Amino acid sequence: MSVAANRSFGEVVIETSGLAKKFGHLMAVDHISLSIREGEVFGLLGPNGAGKTTTLSMLATLLKPTEGTAKVNKHDIVKESDAVRRSIGIVFQDPSSDDILTGKENLYLHALMYGVEKNIREQRIREVLRLVDLEDRADSRVKIYSGGMRRRLELARGLMHRPKILFLDEPTLGLDPQTREHIWEYIRRLADQEGVTVILTTHYMDEAERLCDRVAIIDDGKIVALDTPDQLKQIIGGDIVRLRIKNPKLSSIKELPYVVKVEQTDGFVMLTLKNSSAHLQEILGLVGNAESVELRTPTLNDVFLHYTGHEIREADAEGGFFERAARARSS
Repeated sequence: MSVAANRSFGEVVIETSGLAKKFGHLMAVDHISLSIREGEVFGLLGPNGAGKTTTLSMLATLLKPTEGTAKVNKHDIVKESDAVRRSIGIVFQDPSSDDILTGKENLYLHALMYGVEKNIREQRIREVLRLVDLEDRADSRVKIYSGGMRRRLELARGLMHRPKILFLDEPTLGLDPQTREHIWEYIRRLADQEGVTVILTTHYMDEAERLCDRVAIIDDGKIVALDTPDQLKQIIGGDIVRLRIKNPKLSSIKELPYVVKVEQTDGFVMLTLKNSSAHLQEILGLVGNAESVELRTPTLNDVFLHYTGHEIREADAEGGFFERAARARSS
């Protein structure tokens, strides 16, 4: 699965200007400005503590900004919060469906809460269950659902009232690879067939790369890069060659016109090469005897490293923001 090329989008449905949120001395979101169009799948990519969830929470009116403004579906998130909430659906990281109810009962309860008209409730429940392939488990209690089924039910619930915009906070966190692929398919279907605008947070590079039309790389509360995944990867300027080598002869290659970047760390040499297939053998002959050679195309992890100086580690997915916030409040 890959994002469709040359997709066209509608009008701007989310727009922020200088949006900021401060907790004590910690600037969690640092004056973010962006615009998102109808039908886009837009990703906020970064480690926990970067400001992704805080940004989502402000756009969903769960947090008030410290500075700046934002409009969601043309409604101000502070002055018209009720109108914003009627326009959006949201799926949190942690499951919030009721274990003792069936999938269908959870959806019916959500329909009541959001004022879905009585004469279309049953029809709408069937529609969203069909969309996420849960029709055959509609009458099963949620407590016996798998993690992937529960996540799909959360997606269905967020769509019950036909929102124009869907917020997803780490939608595949903790799921196995096959279930993640299925969730990606459902999300793309929402955008491509239902016209829903999807804004998701993620720390998974492959999720941002394969699912999102555009990605904002966010670190320490700031957007450091924003573009399509392909355009972002082109910033690296070539393929990545990783060599394990002792005493490399780097002076002889640094000035070559097709060598974009040379880095040396922990017994490895990282080279960025233009047209690597034509020049790799020459490079290997000049640099010395390598114990191992790895050649790959750039990833969003390389882009993140390029802009921030560090990688997103799996451990960054847990606990980082609250630890930083606690330190800020105590300082």
